[in-house]
Amino acid sequence: MSGGFDEESQNIKKLKADMPDMGSMGRTMSFSGDDSYVDTVSKFARAGQGFGMVGTGKCVAVFTSGGDSQGMNAAVRAVVRMGIYVGFKVYAIHEGYQGMVDGGNCFKDMTWKDVSGIIQRGGTVIGSARCQDFRERWGRKKAALNLIKRGINNLVVIGGDGSLTGANLFRLEWAEHLTELSEEELITDAEKEHCSHLNIVGMVGSIDNDFCGTDMTIGTDTALHRIIECVDAISTTAQSHQRTFVLEVMGRHCGYLALVAGLASSADWIFIPEWPPETNWQDKLCKKLTQTREFGKRLHIIIVAEGAKDQQGNPITTQQIKDLIVTRLGHDTRITVLGHVQRGGNPSAFDRILGCRMGAEAVLSLVDADQEMPAYVVTLDGNKAIRTPLMDCVTRTQAVAQALKEGKFEMAAELRGRSFVNNLRTYLTLTRLKPPDKVCSLDGKTCASNMNVGVMNIGAPAAGMNAAIRAFVRTSLFNGYSVLGIHDGFEGLLEDNVHHIGWMDVGDWVRIGGSLLGTNSGLFPGNTSPMPHGMTPAKILDKVAEKFKKFNIHGLLVIGGFEGYQSIIEMSEARDKYPSLCIPMVIIPATVSNNVPGADFSLGCDTALNAITEACDKIKQSASGSKRRVFIVETMGGYCGYLATMSALAGGADAAYIFEEHFGIADLQADVEHLKAKISDNVQRGLLLRNEKANANFSTDFIQRLFAEEGKDVFTTRNNVLGHMQQGGSPSVFDRNMGTKLAVRASEFLREQIEKNVKDGVVYTNSPDTACLLGIQKRRLGFRPVQKLKATTDFQHRIPTNQWWMKLRPLLRILAKHASTYIVESEVQETCCE
Repeated sequence: MSGGFDEESQNIKKLKADMPDMGSMGRTMSFSGDDSYVDTVSKFARAGQGFGMVGTGKCVAVFTSGGDSQGMNAAVRAVVRMGIYVGFKVYAIHEGYQGMVDGGNCFKDMTWKDVSGIIQRGGTVIGSARCQDFRERWGRKKAALNLIKRGINNLVVIGGDGSLTGANLFRLEWAEHLTELSEEELITDAEKEHCSHLNIVGMVGSIDNDFCGTDMTIGTDTALHRIIECVDAISTTAQSHQRTFVLEVMGRHCGYLALVAGLASSADWIFIPEWPPETNWQDKLCKKLTQTREFGKRLHIIIVAEGAKDQQGNPITTQQIKDLIVTRLGHDTRITVLGHVQRGGNPSAFDRILGCRMGAEAVLSLVDADQEMPAYVVTLDGNKAIRTPLMDCVTRTQAVAQALKEGKFEMAAELRGRSFVNNLRTYLTLTRLKPPDKVCSLDGKTCASNMNVGVMNIGAPAAGMNAAIRAFVRTSLFNGYSVLGIHDGFEGLLEDNVHHIGWMDVGDWVRIGGSLLGTNSGLFPGNTSPMPHGMTPAKILDKVAEKFKKFNIHGLLVIGGFEGYQSIIEMSEARDKYPSLCIPMVIIPATVSNNVPGADFSLGCDTALNAITEACDKIKQSASGSKRRVFIVETMGGYCGYLATMSALAGGADAAYIFEEHFGIADLQADVEHLKAKISDNVQRGLLLRNEKANANFSTDFIQRLFAEEGKDVFTTRNNVLGHMQQGGSPSVFDRNMGTKLAVRASEFLREQIEKNVKDGVVYTNSPDTACLLGIQKRRLGFRPVQKLKATTDFQHRIPTNQWWMKLRPLLRILAKHASTYIVESEVQETCCE
């Protein structure tokens, strides 16, 4: 990759200096864990007091505008239900700005039940439309009249940057519209006083992820799911016939979809607006395709963003690329234009949860809003959601467009954000044909430095492990280190099942689930359970140290679950006794349970979450078809309730029973009454999730029989144990890309520590800072010494002592309409906007 980013750094710094700091201006999102609203909402949810009716007398309207995106319905549902919960009268405006201008039946007074069963639906159930009328001042004035007549002066806008910019203009003109409508006697003095100002909160719904200031927009993750599903399906037929496929994905002005899809599918080439190819790209593309075929590769995937151009601004089309390949190489080549397939289908679990969190936060931001509040947009920064002034984000987004127009492509990529640039650099490194000749031998396995790094899987298999190994192997080889693959965990190590891994050996690993390297969860240094051949933990450490010395391992990457985490702790604490263990070590958490301290997300948990969510969708459909049926679904996770909680939130479940939150017979009885009330109100189904080790006495079967007895006059019950299907399947885009990026960072960390601690060809370090866990926490990706993480670990139950997602449990119960909200709903509807 060229050094263009550095060349533009001064211009970028100046531009950023002129803009407000997104991080410092944003307010931490309530349901991320740091805001006092969390405790307040939780307290009222338990006490049955509603939310103190802080929103009584206020009206809020929600609408979707511009292009639709998956997850919008989850956001609408959250706005409506949270709005009712805090005391707002809530309207939904159908057909976007056009409905706001037209008025009449386009405004619908929403009840709790109106948004039941929409969380799993794609698109937007309240409709969206392009509106030319709202672009004109008279149209906005008419829209203002329709809002004022209904007492609405709080708007939640779900759309792209154009929709949000239009909303801000509307807010700035509001006082003028009020004055003119009052002078024309179209509104009363009381109406003018009640709607004296307009508050705007936005959520970005766009599959392109082209809005600056947020890591992810609603709908992007699902669009990537659709793309990767198509790429994986195409790959099988391409491999069968030795074909080249050229795929066009959406992205007229932003290459995010093409970039991330290319990274997640190990595509041979991508074309994106932010990184146009060099002038001789045709020769380089043909050379690469020729050489990879000579190395035995049978399929080639090229991904093109619809807005791709060369450095002179000339469009690059799929037909142009196909003609080039056919003419020069004679390859059998096909074109696939995915088009609006990317916008369709059910939303992913990520987009549903994102919509729920952002929708709830949008309402809470309006609870204490006043005329001094600027227009905000709810954005995502790492694992934290924040409120950011809308126009700051719009300004930065417009700066990207201007940079592209002026041909400042490096600046455009930088302005997209650090994540975009890292994705691009990682892609360019990992998709090289082979590592540089100066560092690796012709076999692509052994390297000139004589330094070896080992990689192994420990624990149960998890989606994303293979993607991480691929990235680690190629990055390490690129840096001049040989990579030793340790097969089948420590058991394989003790049996000398250790082999060099080459560049092309891991070519297609990114899309494959499970562990191709092999894993074993029954044998690791600190395991106290019976071991093969009667070996004790001490003897295991002896033999592990011997093998590390035998194979001359200078650095180690472990990709695995809680067993892997314990292994790194055991080995790091035994360094004083075993010099061969005095090497840098890194653990990347990989387990569907998401129970490893020091990381908010583990590899595999997103894939498992999507598998559970899809299963719950089918179960809910069955329950609705059967009429008045309640399903109790058991999830994996050991003692960790992450999967149960998050899939309940994504699936619109009524409750999730987990080990971390005590529940008893009184709680179960309360949930029975909740379901009776819900189903009697003509909502025909119920869904409950239970973590597998939530309670030894209240088993899934017990809960099913209890509910069957107590609810027998109202509903029937069934249970469903999902089992190991949660571990299987192709990795999600999130797991592929997180595994890839974490492994690249791990390889760089090992290289830095080896170079820092090598002397006369011997690597020696016993510093706790060189035995680390690598993971994302809140907004930071970082290395955390495992010996320090011990203090935050419940080893008996194999979970962290503090888990961020527990803060989302009040939101789960609020959106499910439990007893606290039944008490206040009638009062809300009688008192709001009288």
